[in-house]
Amino acid sequence: MTPRLNPLAAAPALMKEWHATSIAIASSLEPSLSELVKIRASQINGCANCLNMHTVFARENGETEQRLYLLPAWREAPCYSERERAALGWTEALTRLSEGHNHESAYDALKAHFTEEEQVKLTLLINIINGWNRIAVGFGGWADPAAIKAAGIAASKAAAA
Repeated sequence: MTPRLNPLAAAPALMKEWHATSIAIASSLEPSLSELVKIRASQINGCANCLNMHTVFARENGETEQRLYLLPAWREAPCYSERERAALGWTEALTRLSEGHNHESAYDALKAHFTEEEQVKLTLLINIINGWNRIAVGFGGWADPAAIKAAGIAASKAAAA
């Protein structure tokens, strides 16, 4: 894929804020759940960049190959918790809004496994990853996961100083 535009160079201040917001939202839920949601939305959106990045991060957090491989078939796979299933159903419902507004059953499952605050956090996470997918696909972006991780560590150190 040939990059069309580097959004970090074109709008550095906004992209820095977007990245900081992304980190804050992603860290508000358990890492394993957060990565599964990001991977599933990225699968639906066909974002190779985000799939590459978040499968690397998921493995670093201890995610198994089996669960990563079975994620597109999560409804039939017995290796996901009810909480994860509720999050994945909500992820699919919101990521596929243009396909119709049949998300009532997904919301019912969400309510059964997430507090109201967690519902907001998860919904924000889904919005963030869908936004990143659109940035990466739209501009032809590709980022090395190690470079992204290093940049995040550097930003955290700078913010703490």
